[in-house]
Parts: sequence; C-alpha cells; structure tokens
Amino acid sequence: MPDPWTTSSSASLVQGETVTLVEGSAFCISGRSGDIRPEHPEGLFFRDTRFLSELRVRLNGRLPEPLGAEALDPFSAVFVVRDHPRAGHADSHLMLFRRRYVGRGMREDLTLHNYSEEATFCSIEIIVGCDFADLFEVKEGRVEKLGETTVHGEHSRLTFAYRRGGFRRATHVEFSQAPRFSETVVAYEVIVPPRGEWSTCLQLTPVIEDVEIVPRYLCGQPVERSTPVERLETWRRRLPKVTTDHDDFRALLERSTEDLAALRIFDPEHPERAVVAAGAPWFMTLFGRDSLITSWMTMLIDPDLALGTLETLARFQGKEVNPVTEEEPGRILHEMRFGETASLTLGGGRVYYGTADATPLFVMLLGELSRWGVRRAEVDALLPAADRALEWIEHFGDRNDDGYVEYQRTSDRGLENQGWKDSWDSIRFRDGTLAPTPIALCEVQAYVYGALVARSHIATEAGDHELATRLRDRAKTLKVAFNRDFWVDQDGGGYFAMGLDRDHRKIDAIASNMGHCLWTGIVDEEKAPHVAKHLLSDAMFSGWGLRTLSEDMRGYNPISYHNGSVWPHDNAICAAGLMRYGFVEESHRVMQGIVDCSKFFGNLLPELFAGLGRSQFGFPVSYPTSCSPQAWAAASPLLFLRTMLRFEPDIRNAKLHLAPAVPDWIGLLRLEHIELMGGHLTIETERDRVHALEIPEGLRIVHSPRAPTA
Repeated sequence: MPDPWTTSSSASLVQGETVTLVEGSAFCISGRSGDIRPEHPEGLFFRDTRFLSELRVRLNGRLPEPLGAEALDPFSAVFVVRDHPRAGHADSHLMLFRRRYVGRGMREDLTLHNYSEEATFCSIEIIVGCDFADLFEVKEGRVEKLGETTVHGEHSRLTFAYRRGGFRRATHVEFSQAPRFSETVVAYEVIVPPRGEWSTCLQLTPVIEDVEIVPRYLCGQPVERSTPVERLETWRRRLPKVTTDHDDFRALLERSTEDLAALRIFDPEHPERAVVAAGAPWFMTLFGRDSLITSWMTMLIDPDLALGTLETLARFQGKEVNPVTEEEPGRILHEMRFGETASLTLGGGRVYYGTADATPLFVMLLGELSRWGVRRAEVDALLPAADRALEWIEHFGDRNDDGYVEYQRTSDRGLENQGWKDSWDSIRFRDGTLAPTPIALCEVQAYVYGALVARSHIATEAGDHELATRLRDRAKTLKVAFNRDFWVDQDGGGYFAMGLDRDHRKIDAIASNMGHCLWTGIVDEEKAPHVAKHLLSDAMFSGWGLRTLSEDMRGYNPISYHNGSVWPHDNAICAAGLMRYGFVEESHRVMQGIVDCSKFFGNLLPELFAGLGRSQFGFPVSYPTSCSPQAWAAASPLLFLRTMLRFEPDIRNAKLHLAPAVPDWIGLLRLEHIELMGGHLTIETERDRVHALEIPEGLRIVHSPRAPTA
C-alpha cells in the first residue's frame, strides 16, 4: 500500500482550552495540559481515523496543574504542567514538560524536572486509549464502535488493534524506557536527582490494514531534520515579501501564508506535487472545489500549487458512470476520505464526485495557469483532462439539454445541494421555499463560461483557431442565454437569481452567488451596476462583509451555515468581481470589512462567521463550528492583494496588466520577488501610483485594467 498523503506542515491553534496541531493527514487535538480527553472531540487522527482517543498523565496519583501551552510551529507544541504541592507547602518542585510532534503519527518527549535540592520520588502514570473512531463520528459526538478491539502490552510497546469486517486498524505506542503495564495504564516510579531530570519518549505508530506507517518524528532522532520543517522553510524562502502601512493587513497576510503552507498535502506517489487541503482540523483532505479556488487565489505567491492541484485532480478524474459515488467520465471529484464510515458518508466510496462546480473550475484554473506562463509543458499535458471536463459539462452536466449545468444526486447517500453552498437548506426562493432539483446555479454557469473562455484562449495560442472559435461561440451563446434566463426584473434595477429549479423557475432569493458571476465576466455590463447595488445594500452587507443571503429573505439566519452568514472567500471573489467591472469603492468596502474583522480572530480569517450587523455589535460574532484555518479563507487576503493591484498576467504574450487601485486605508504597498516570466518582479504602489522594479526581460506592462468582459 502506498504511503498516505502528507504535508509540509499545518496550522496550529491555541484557543481557549484546546490546542490543535496538524501535519498532513495527521492532526492532534488536546487540552492545554496536553491531555487527550475521551469525553471531548479530541485525539490523534490520521487518514480520518482516531488512532489515539485518550492520553492522560498523572503525577503522584493526581492530574497535574497546567501552567501553559505554546505551539512552536504548525506541527509541534510544548505543554508545561506541575505536580501539586505537598500538604503544608506553597510550591511544588516537580515540573513536567511535554514536547509533542505530529506527523504520520506522533512523538512526545516527557521530561520531569526536579528543582529541589534533594532527590525526589515521583510516580508517573500514563493512561492510553484507542477507539479507532471515524473522524465524523468524533466531530458529531456519535461514537459507537461495533467492531472488536484488543489490547496487548509487552516490553516497551502497548498495541491496540481493531477489526470490523475488512476494516483493520492498529496503534503501536512505544516508550524509550520500559514501563510497567496494567491494562491500558503505563507506569513508572522514579527518583529524580536534585536539580536533575528524568525523561522518556513516547512514539505512536498507526497501522492501516497490515502496514505500519513510519512516523515523521522518531524517538532518538533529531527533530530538526524532519521533512515538514524542511518544506516549511523552503516555502518561506520562495514567498514574495510584502510591505504595507496597514498593520492589520500585513499581519493577516503573514498569518495567511503560514497557514497555507501548513495546509499543503503531498501525493505519496508524486511527492513533488503539492495540493491544498480544505481546512483544519476536520477537512485535511483533498476537495475539488476548495483546492481549485484556493489555488487560484494563491497564484500571486505560488503558481506551483495550482499545477499540483490540477495534476492530482486529473489523476482521479472520473472514468465511468457510477451512481453510488456519482462518478461520471470527465467529472472532477468533490472529496476524498479514508475512514471506516467513508463508504457511508461519500455515497459508498473513498472518492466522491457529487459536485457541479469543480469540473468547470478545473478548466478555469488551467487557463489561468496558462496565462501565467508557468511550466508550459506540464500545463499543455493537462489539456486532454480539460477537454474531458468540457465533454462532461456538455453531456453529463447538462442533464435536461437546456444549455445549463444542473445537479441532482443519484442516490440518497449523496449531497442534496452540489454547489459551494452545499447544506441541505441553502438553495431557496425569496419566500423561503426550498428549490427542487435538478438545479442550475448561477455561479456554476459563470464558471462554465469562464472555462470556455479559458480553453479558447489556450487554443488560440496553440494556433487551433477552429477549436478557439467553436469555444468562443459556445461562451457567447451561454452568456446571452444566462443574462436573459437568470435575470430577475425589479423596480429600480434587477438582479441575478440564485439558479433555475427543475421547472426552470427562477430561484429568486437575493444572495451572494451573483457576485461570482461578476468575477468570471459573464454579466452584461449594463446589468453590473444593479448587481453591485444589491451586493452593497444594507440587507446584504453587514459592515464586516457580504452575507450569503439577504436579511430581507425568508429563511435568513445570521448564524446559519449558508443562509445569512459571512464567508471570507465568498467576499474575496465578490470583491474581485466588483473590481473587474470598475466598482472600485464597492470592492474596497468589502475588502476593508473582512480585513477589519481579522484582528478579532487572531489575525486570521475563519471559514465563516455570523452575519450580524456591525452597527449592532462592535465585533464579528463567531460561528461555533467554523474551521480555522481553512484554505480558501486563508487565501482570501492574497486575492485581495491581487484585486487591489489589478494584476492580470498574459505571459504567453509577454504582457502584464498592472493598474493598481489601492485603497487609502492600505497606504503604501510593496511586493518584492514575485516570480514571473523566468525572473522576478518588484512592485511599489500607493493608491493609483505604481513603480515596477526588476522587470523580467521582455515583459510589457500595461498600466490599464483588463476590460471587464474580455
């Protein structure tokens, strides 16, 4: 069996009573003492299975007193606890330092310090538990294991094994010093010398079927040589340097780039390929839509991430019709999972294809990568996959031959809604009625338009004018029909419906989806001002960001997942769309609201937050189960950066549109060492003034924005 997917690093959080460390498919959630408590959604997870459900340390028969916890980097942390003082004493002389490293398993160094002037006795008990629960069983609090679990302790190793049918998992917990085992309790009795210390190392190895997964961090080996550390340093060295007068925006950019480095995962069969996982801690896996949009947003700092994402998704592109997994020839996957209940949660398979938007987004991103002139041979090698995706759009995606891509799940195991707003109640009419499937979403048609335009550009550059003309004609036809069929007339100006339902009725709720249509250029220019007006209305713009659903609609709920909450990535796409059509002030307002809220979340952007108005509260209200960090939320400030600069390369024609519209609140903005056209570019700008330095040889800079419908 090949090694599982791994990362360079991942995001670490110290929030409240919880510490999260993530490295690839492995992540660990614990309390601030370092203990993993089985009654909480904590543990060490790997490939969607909890390989460690309990890890608690007792000193002299009691749980020690936690003093502090610090995440040293995205995948390691130190926890400091102390023994309780003896009766009649104010202080304790014993402190325990727990240094934890996560990566394809886990290592923990436990060091007991004695600060007394005399030798001190200490009994140490380590309680270990493994339930092999599925990721979502833990997340949703419904763990009920039906298989058989066995435990065996011998020498320095404690082994837990689980079997249910053909699903087999095991955990080896090894100690550098041989302990005494009493079922699942590991015990030591030690005398710690005066001003001295005692230590042991715990190493956890996951076993999948009969294959032991070698942890990245092994007891007895230097931590500094690990692959995650090396990959993180390489990423940092390649990043453009950003300077700005706006402290919050600078801090947000710094945190975002660190989190994105953390969320990269690597294909074990192609370790040079990096893709981005959807979010920590619960979605550290490949998602089609999320990975594609995040890769688009990060083009300014790492185009290779887009290439790795495309190559990996092409590898798993649909080949046959399977109504259980919703696989179809040419379709791009929605999600990959590996846990025991993956066959239930993903329609019966480890790879699930039930999404309407990943396939056109795949072609859009390939076109964008082509425009950046990155690795032309590798990009051109992906054209057959792009053409298969376009065939899916035409034949399978258009389920009723009306020229639009619709979705409808093929079994009750699939997702009811298959756009980015994929909760069951997210697609509704103005009166709150849920729309029946099949549904053609407005933003999906916009992505299809973008895909056709992108592929036609590539065909033109390759000299295939017949194909280019055919694709341009399809795009023009789609645009005309879209602006006719999705437009909702309204006194004082209309707006675009969220979609068309099975009877071709306009799903007429006012929502943020239409902002994505601006982003791809499918909107007729005369309609764009009305779209901008609706997006920035008081009912849609909370002051912190654009709501997913207008508060004037039935079904609006500011603390729902998709019916009135604020999503940073949604706002970044809408801001880019507004800027594309020349609505500079409106775009700036959206970006400023999101940047302003980031300081309330520790200089990062969560997956989403509540849509409550800024005038009601002086702070953005959290959404309780929001992922943080989450890939496209972390990437959103980078799209802001590109949007402010109006940075649109066309490197195969040796051209770069660079027409900055930097808001006053940003002030000076300088980017150094942007990789472009085989060289590096440095930009310094303030509002609409720009200096381009270190311009790559042969690059022509056009100081005017790209035409909105180009």
